[in-house]
Amino acid sequence: MTRAESAESWLLQRCGRWSAAFLSGFREPFPCCRCSCRRRPLCGIMVCFRLAPVPGSGFVLLCLVLGAVSSYALELNLTDSSKATCLYAKWQMNLTIRYETTDKHNKTVTISDFSAATYNGSFCGDDQNGPKIAVQFGSGFSWIVNFTKEASSTSTYLVDYISFSYNTNDNTTFPDAKEKGVFTVNYHVALKIPLNDIFRCNSLSTLENSDVVQHYWDVHVQAFVQNGTVSTTEFLCDKDKTVTTAVPIIPTTVPSPTKPVVGSYSVVNSNGTCLLATMGLQLNLTHDKVASVFNINPNTTNATGSCQPQTALLRLSSSNIKYLDFVFAVKNENRFYLKEVNVSMILVNGSVYSISNTNLSYWDAPLGSSYMCNKEQTVSVSGAFQINTFDLRVQPFSVTEGKYSTAQDCSADDDNFLVPIAVGAALAGVLILVLLAYFIGLKRHHAGYEQF
Repeated sequence: MTRAESAESWLLQRCGRWSAAFLSGFREPFPCCRCSCRRRPLCGIMVCFRLAPVPGSGFVLLCLVLGAVSSYALELNLTDSSKATCLYAKWQMNLTIRYETTDKHNKTVTISDFSAATYNGSFCGDDQNGPKIAVQFGSGFSWIVNFTKEASSTSTYLVDYISFSYNTNDNTTFPDAKEKGVFTVNYHVALKIPLNDIFRCNSLSTLENSDVVQHYWDVHVQAFVQNGTVSTTEFLCDKDKTVTTAVPIIPTTVPSPTKPVVGSYSVVNSNGTCLLATMGLQLNLTHDKVASVFNINPNTTNATGSCQPQTALLRLSSSNIKYLDFVFAVKNENRFYLKEVNVSMILVNGSVYSISNTNLSYWDAPLGSSYMCNKEQTVSVSGAFQINTFDLRVQPFSVTEGKYSTAQDCSADDDNFLVPIAVGAALAGVLILVLLAYFIGLKRHHAGYEQF
């Protein structure tokens, strides 16, 4: 039985007569499937979601009434009473909140798990009110986006404002919050989008006030879907326009003759620097039987990311690299390692090459220390894509005062110590043999004198 068949069987057992469709590798928006319950059609708006728990795996399309979620991307397909798509959205986000504790210290908490989210109140819009995306999660948390048509234009609409409410009465998330209650932050966005286009922004975007930082990426939205069909014409955010018009990576069959420049990267949150990385990076790609070698220039590379208790992300981007993600994780509560690498970059023909590996095990070191490797190392993401690192040092957790902690040397560096030890041992052996030969010869010499 295939994964899709197993999932379908599980759904049918759990949901009875609810229907589900499974699409392998399907990446375009799609209409909502029909759902039934108690032999009666479900009335009002229906919501469809695709769940993509592992990048690159098959997609699962679930039809639920105003509620569903995915492990990584949140994806929403609203349909009206005639089952025509009226709003489509897919995005990723995390939310970081700073609060004061009862002992008058500041702490931060990051919310990135929306597995228990619901979507009650999401709305296609009518003559009086514009469309709305409403997400509820946790204990009293909500996130809302409102859209409006411009009064002065019939060809554009606005992402009007984003509202986020969080509840410090949730003792699991805020166990020691000084002030208890529900707090709301509003952001006036006023982003203008052509009515018949789908908005796309793969780049990282940030909304911030004194207490809340919101990060968004891989955003696709069309709030006013025309004739039930999601547009294939994209309206890009400014950051994505910079990427798509950049000079692409030029493949070459000749390896890069120079060692890459070593760059220093960092990630900062409200508590200060939370991730440090120093390294020279060289990308090796084989695509359509053509080998490419590309050195990353740290002077033209941007570094962003996020830090959480169990995971940390360093995202690098440049004119021809949409993103190069290094995802670190904690294991056994006392060590960290490189768990995941995701990359998307532009090739010479204008196409985008993307690959991901979420099951890596590199750069292992104790928590509270940094990992260091001066020799060249290779991170094998796949058979066709590898990353060579030079003069590497990284600390994704427990950074203090923006400085590296004591380094854990890599095994490659440890091998460097074996060479002088072996040479010294060999020289010591030779010296011992010379001394033995000398004393033996001296003894025989004295014995000759005595016989004479």
